[in-house]
Amino acid sequence: MKSLILACLAALPPASGLPQEAIATRTAEAVTTARGLENAAEVVRAAVADGLIPGAVLLVGRGDEILLEETFGERAPGVPMTADTVFDMASVTKSVATGGSILKLIEEGKLRLTDRVDAILPDLVPADFGGAATPVTVEHLLLHTSGLAPASAVSDFEGHDNAVDGAIRTFTARPLRSVPGAAFAYSDLGFITLGKIVERVSGQPLDVFTREKVLLPLGMTSSSFGPLDEERLARTASTEPGTPLGVVHDPRSRAASGVTGHAGLFSTARDLGRFCALLSGATATDSSALEASTVALMTKARFVPSPKRDVEKVAASSNHADHGTARALALDVQTGYSSPRGSLFPRFRSFGHTGFTGPCFWIDARTDVWYVLMASRLQGGKNPSLSPLRRATADAVASATDVHAPRLAPAVQTGIDVLETEDCARLAGKRLGLITNVTGKTASGKRTIDVLHESKNANLVRIFSPEHGLFGKLEGKVGNATDEATELPVFSLYGETRKPTPEMLEGLDALLFDIQDVGVRYYTYPSTLGLAMEACAAAGVEVIVLDRPNPITGRRVSGPLTDADRLSFIGWRPMPLTHGMTIGELGKMFNAEWGGIGAELTVVPMEGWSRGMWYEETGVPWINPSPNMRNPTQAVLYPCIGLLEGANLSVGRGTDEPFELFGAPWIDGKKLADALRAEALPGVEFTPIVFTPDAAKFIGEECGGVHITVVDRDAFAPVAAGMAILWHLNDLFGQDFNAARGDSRLLSARTFEDLMGAGHWREIPPAWMDDVDGFLHLRAPYLLYK
Repeated sequence: MKSLILACLAALPPASGLPQEAIATRTAEAVTTARGLENAAEVVRAAVADGLIPGAVLLVGRGDEILLEETFGERAPGVPMTADTVFDMASVTKSVATGGSILKLIEEGKLRLTDRVDAILPDLVPADFGGAATPVTVEHLLLHTSGLAPASAVSDFEGHDNAVDGAIRTFTARPLRSVPGAAFAYSDLGFITLGKIVERVSGQPLDVFTREKVLLPLGMTSSSFGPLDEERLARTASTEPGTPLGVVHDPRSRAASGVTGHAGLFSTARDLGRFCALLSGATATDSSALEASTVALMTKARFVPSPKRDVEKVAASSNHADHGTARALALDVQTGYSSPRGSLFPRFRSFGHTGFTGPCFWIDARTDVWYVLMASRLQGGKNPSLSPLRRATADAVASATDVHAPRLAPAVQTGIDVLETEDCARLAGKRLGLITNVTGKTASGKRTIDVLHESKNANLVRIFSPEHGLFGKLEGKVGNATDEATELPVFSLYGETRKPTPEMLEGLDALLFDIQDVGVRYYTYPSTLGLAMEACAAAGVEVIVLDRPNPITGRRVSGPLTDADRLSFIGWRPMPLTHGMTIGELGKMFNAEWGGIGAELTVVPMEGWSRGMWYEETGVPWINPSPNMRNPTQAVLYPCIGLLEGANLSVGRGTDEPFELFGAPWIDGKKLADALRAEALPGVEFTPIVFTPDAAKFIGEECGGVHITVVDRDAFAPVAAGMAILWHLNDLFGQDFNAARGDSRLLSARTFEDLMGAGHWREIPPAWMDDVDGFLHLRAPYLLYK
């Protein structure tokens, strides 16, 4: 126990310069964590003592810090387990080697998720593999939704000049078990095919490309496909009796000389921990194998249709959120294989993988906590299930590291808070304008206007207001005004003009921007910023953006891009429906991309904010940024319900819960709610409702509709939910639903046509995914926070 506590203390960051009470707090937290992790060690120790497994290595970390490393039992009969023991990784190969290599090729621009398998391997798979309407893509293979069988006979690999090539020709010639994208079914064959794709696209054997592009950049020097050198062979754990040391256990991989996309990798706990640190967001090495944007793409939860055997159970369940099926790219999220998640690692926000021979890992995206459990469960000639052990280990790790605990709101400082602590020193000698509204306040509630007006270093001479006016309460056009407290003029940027005129900017040295955005493309405040930047660039006026949080986190990037010929005030640039950026990051991107604005731009970043934070986790007080955006839950729902606003529907304006309900006089709320509940959309529940708006559409008319309750915001996929609602409205009420207006927020003609013409909304091809992938790489240089 003492050594465990010392290990946790050693993992703490340097405490130089901290006050004594802070050092004492850190020490106490480390001791508490260590004592909790001893419970995890005891779980594994008991499994060895009871004969479930002969030995194991348990490694627990947070980011690139090691919190616990402990060994148990034997790695081979009579040979004690050591921390550097090499294990047969079995299907963990899918995540580390094949998944890592595929994502590297995507990062390098050599491969896309939507690339057709028959186009990459035309000599190995049939033309129109999967069908002309829905061909199998790289993404289908990564998510196990290709329709390929789980496995095939070893004989498929025999009798060919090239075992893998022959096997792929054989099993892809057989009928698929389901239409691509229609159902999740775990498939070794899909990853054998992905391994061949790595070779074909890179021009290198899978084992060579994996070593050079993934393993070595991460410092995973003990990891490789076989055959193993003598040094590593001497510390390799034995697997099933009869399988020689260092020879892959999987029979299909063995038939292909041990190098396949589904199995064949050998590794150690510490090496796998480096991979976990990478996926948690930590930069364990100076030369990371994958860029942050690629890691985000790989680890994003994607909800996939449940296996056919689970459909009736899901439809009958009263709590669909419990049964959502999700994968990430080459990673498990929430399926029948998710025992390493336990019950405390959060659903849909954590991920990992298992291997048949015994290894597993799991990572929490919010806290960056991860664990690796290495065991060789077949060593005794038995085939014990490790699911109970994995669940118990996961729960002990989660309890010790507060993975399961709600995160306390930190003291996030917005841009104006940072500026105020400096007494606006960076603004000295400048005549200033300020674009702001009611959300422009410090953490203590003081207006940004007043901070600048009262500072000896700032000279505020002019104020500008966006849509809804200075106090965020007006609808329609907004006129010019005067701020009563400071007697400064307020020029409207949502009246006769939406861009500052040269006269408005005359005499200014800098124009500041401080408004809370909501992270959705059709919210207009980013457009106001972009137009102001254009005007300032022409006038030679500096732009200073005081940054604020994205209320729906900085990780949600989804939905089709605005059509290039439909750019407008609600779609100012070709961005996804949710962009996952702060207003400061957007300003940096506006300034450089799409032809560039070229303004003199300064962003005052926040302190203490990270990309995974929801608004409530920031500690920043919520102030309604517009009349109908009244709480953070409505911001979470806005990408879904706001998507409906152009159609002949009420989205709750004129009620107490705008953007939490929708309806129309011609809607049968129960019929629609039943149809949406049957979809088992993750994270939300639908309740029939009757309401009468007193503003906007259908004033004074009784509307049938649906109320949406968010039960798990991490699981909720708002763009997918919005698509499902649009499709069901058209399917159930097509005579009354004005489908043509349903595209006024989506702003993607192809996507909307596919949706309205589909036999079911889940069948529409995600044509925008390539564009989203491109946008993730486009935005990467402008991100200010991890």
